[in-house]
Amino acid sequence: MYSKTKTVSLIGLNGNEIEVESDITSGLPAFNIVGLPDSSIKESKDRIRVALINSGYKFPPGRITINLSPADLKKEGTQLDLPIAISLLSSMGVIEEIDTDFCFIGELSLDGRIMPVNGALAMIISMRENGYKKFIVPDLNKEECAIIGDVEILPFKNLTDLIAFLNKKKKIMPYKTDVDIFNNDEIYDIDFSDVKGQENLKRAFEIAAAGNHNILIIGPPGAGKSFSAKRIPTILEKMNYEESIECTKIYSIMGLLGNKSLITKRPFRSPHHTSSNAALIGGGHNIPKPGEISLAHNGVLFLDELPEFSKKTIETLREPLENKEIHISRSGASLTYPADFILVAAMNPCPCGNYGNPLKECNCSQNEISRYLSKVSSPLLDRIDIHIEVKPVKYDDLVDKSIAKSSKEMRENVHIARLRQKERYKDEKINTNSQLTTRLMKKYIILDDNLEKIAAQAFKKYNFSARSFDKILKMSRTIADLDDSEKILPMHLMEAIRYRTVEEKYWSM
Repeated sequence: MYSKTKTVSLIGLNGNEIEVESDITSGLPAFNIVGLPDSSIKESKDRIRVALINSGYKFPPGRITINLSPADLKKEGTQLDLPIAISLLSSMGVIEEIDTDFCFIGELSLDGRIMPVNGALAMIISMRENGYKKFIVPDLNKEECAIIGDVEILPFKNLTDLIAFLNKKKKIMPYKTDVDIFNNDEIYDIDFSDVKGQENLKRAFEIAAAGNHNILIIGPPGAGKSFSAKRIPTILEKMNYEESIECTKIYSIMGLLGNKSLITKRPFRSPHHTSSNAALIGGGHNIPKPGEISLAHNGVLFLDELPEFSKKTIETLREPLENKEIHISRSGASLTYPADFILVAAMNPCPCGNYGNPLKECNCSQNEISRYLSKVSSPLLDRIDIHIEVKPVKYDDLVDKSIAKSSKEMRENVHIARLRQKERYKDEKINTNSQLTTRLMKKYIILDDNLEKIAAQAFKKYNFSARSFDKILKMSRTIADLDDSEKILPMHLMEAIRYRTVEEKYWSM
C-alpha cells in the first residue's frame, strides 16, 4: 500500500520541502530508504522499527521502500524519523488518512517518544514560505516554533498520542506562546559603572555602539580591556523582532537555544584564541555549519589576545567585516551565513605586555615586538574603525567613591544617536553610519572648507589608506550624532582622527 507525508530538510538556514513516500509490497523482508539520505537518515530504519514495536504496533513483513523526493537533493537530519514513521503507518493501515496540509518534524526514540531536533524554527519558517500552515513538532520544540504567530504548531510527546490525533480519536489545540517580550527591560549582572579610570575607553565603546563600529583595544595586562569589553552588550540597542528571529534561527540550527524560545539579548561571543578557522567562520565536511561570527550576528564578537589567534584564522575576518556575511564552500554545498557583528578585539602591545607601560619595564626586544604586532595585518587593521590605547588604572581611580558613568546613561546616549541615524536613513537601506556606502557618504557627510583642511593635513601626516579615511568620516558622523549635532564640527573630526593614530605609533615602528 502506498502513502506519503511532507517534511523539510535544512541546507544552511534554508529548508527544502521533502515528500516522504512509502510503499509495502510482498516479497522477502527488506527496509530500504532511497533519495540521497545521509547516514543519520539511513540509521533511522532501526529507530523506527523499534519505536513502532515498543508503541504496540507490529512491524510489517514484506518489502518496504521509502523514497525521499526530490531524489537528487542531499538530505540530512534526524527530523525525518517522524514523517517516515507516519508514512509507513499509513501504508500499514494504522493511520486511516493523513491531512496533506500537515508538515511533520521530529526524531524518534526507541520507546516511541518524539524527540526534539536542531533547527526546528528554521524549518518552520522555510515551509511557511512554501505555503504550509500546520506543523506536527516535538513537544520540546514547541516554544521556539510557536513564535511564528500565523501558523499552527501542534506539539506531541510520543507516537501513540500523535496516531490517536491523526485518527481523530484525540483533540489538541495549536500551541501559542507570548512573544510580547520586547517591552521588558534587559537585566545584566554587569555594568559600566564598575569600570574605574577608563573614561576614554568608555567613550570609545559609546561611539562603537552608536554607529556599529569595530574597535581594537591595546594596553598592558590588567588595564581593564576584557573587563570593559564584556560590558558592551549592556549599552547596545534592544533587538527588534526581525533581528531576534535571525539570531534564534542560527542558535536553533546549532542546538544552542536550551529552554529559550527566542534570543532577545544581543549575542556576545568570546571564542578562545586556540579556536580553529572552521570554528570561527563556520564549516564542516559536508554541509557547513555556522561559526562564531554567525553566532555573534546582531551582537558582539570579542577576540581577546588577538595576536595569539592563528594569523590565517584572523585574516578570514576580512570578508565578513566588509560584507557582513560569510560565504562557505564545501563539497556538499556552498552556503552564505549572516555575520553582521561589532568586532571588539583586545591585545597587549608586546609579548610581555609592558611596552609603553609607565609602571613596569618591557623586556622585549624591538624584533620581538615587531614580530608580535605583525600577526595583525594592515588590511585587518584597516577594517577596524576605532583603535584605542589604554593605560594601567591608577590607585586613586580604583578607590574613588564617586559614581562612574553607568551603562544606563551610556545606553541612553547610544539610543539618541541611533534615533538620529534611523531618521536620517529612513529612505535608504541602512540603519547606522558604519553602513554608509561611498555614494551615501557624499550625500550625508558634508565637510566645509575648514574640515576639508583638517582632513587633508591628517591624511598626509598619517598616510591613511582610502578605507581608513572613510572610517574616520563615518566615525565623525557618529560622534556628531552622540553630541546631538546635525553638522560635523572640527572637534568631531579631530576626535575621529585620534582613534586612527595608534596604528601609526605601533605598526610603523
